[in-house]
Formats: sequence, C-alpha cells, structure tokens
Amino acid sequence: MSDSSSGSAAPRRGRPPVSEEQRRRQRLVISRHAVRLFAEQGVTATSGEQIARTAGVSERTLWRYFSSKESCVEPLLTKMIDAFRAALHTWPPDADLTEHLRAAYQPVLGSSSGADVEAVLSVVRMTHGEPALRAVYLVLRERAEDTFAEVLAARTGQPPGSLDIRVQASAMNAAFKVATDDLARATAARGVTPTALRQHRERLATSLSFVQLSPQ
Repeated sequence: MSDSSSGSAAPRRGRPPVSEEQRRRQRLVISRHAVRLFAEQGVTATSGEQIARTAGVSERTLWRYFSSKESCVEPLLTKMIDAFRAALHTWPPDADLTEHLRAAYQPVLGSSSGADVEAVLSVVRMTHGEPALRAVYLVLRERAEDTFAEVLAARTGQPPGSLDIRVQASAMNAAFKVATDDLARATAARGVTPTALRQHRERLATSLSFVQLSPQ
C-alpha cells in the first residue's frame, strides 16, 4: 500500500499572492479615487464603501490596505514627499543644493502627467479644513524628516541624531511644507501650469539656501 503522505504537494487553492508592486499600484489607484471623491463631496460625505466601489475593489480589500478612509490619501502624498527625498538622494557631493533642486526636483515622483500633481495639491488644500487628513499629512512629513537628516548626516559625517543635523532637517522639512502650501494656493483657481511649477521649484530652492554643510 503506498504512503498517501508522499508524492507531490496538493495544488494551491485560492487567488495567487499579490506582489508588492501590485499592492503599491492598487493602493495608488484607490488613493486617486478617494481624493477625487473627497474633493467633490467632502470627507464626511464619502464612505469607505463608496471609495471601494468607485475604485473597483471590495471593501475587504480597501480595509486590508488602509486603516481608515482618510489614510487613503497616503499613497499620493507619499509620491510628493518621495519626489523631494529623491532629489536629496541624487544631490552631487560637489553641487550647491539650491542649484541641484532647480535642475532635478519634480513635485511628484513618477508622474507622467499633471493629474497626480493636481490630486496631491487638492489633498494639501483639504488638509487645512479636514483635521483627519491633516493628521495623515503631518505624520508622513514627520517620517520623511528622518530621511532628510540621514542625507544631511551622510554629507557631513555627523550623526543623524546630532542637534545641528536635526535642526537643519526640521527647517528643511518646514521650508518644503510652506513651499508646497504656497503652490497649492497658487494653483487653486487656475490649475497646475508649467509656470506655477517653475516658480515653486525656484521658491523651494531659494528657501533652502540656509542649508550650510561642512564635513566634521
């Protein structure tokens, strides 16, 4: 009699596992739909069920990816913060930060059109009247500040937790936020234009001229 426990394993049942890239893309799709609904009808009037239906996913999937309906804005806001973080990571050792930002910084990472830029700015505008969205925004910025400190520390040889590095990272974060708020206000009526983006880049670069780094 043969051993029933030997031989090939039983075939896997159910859906195949979702890859990290698929998960990232689906979260971004949901985020875009959530932001559009929030902008059209307000956060209070928008339900998780409505977001899921509009995005073409089940509520179960929505709540697996997001802890609250307000947190659905995270993927789009992260694209904005990642764009600034990417510019810092590509900052050449012998280059001035302001000149590097003028040449390399783009407001939203990986965006092939202005749609995501406008969606991000729409969220930024809403954070001023929606405390729950503002809380999500500020948490993401707080996390990003650690990355800014790491970049500054690497260029100077100082520890990321040193007072000088933390102060400069905090000031950099504040300048980035104010410049983004200004762009959101400037584009509220006329939309995103090449001129508005160019002015934003210039103002951000100029505002960060205070960053003075010297190796220790």
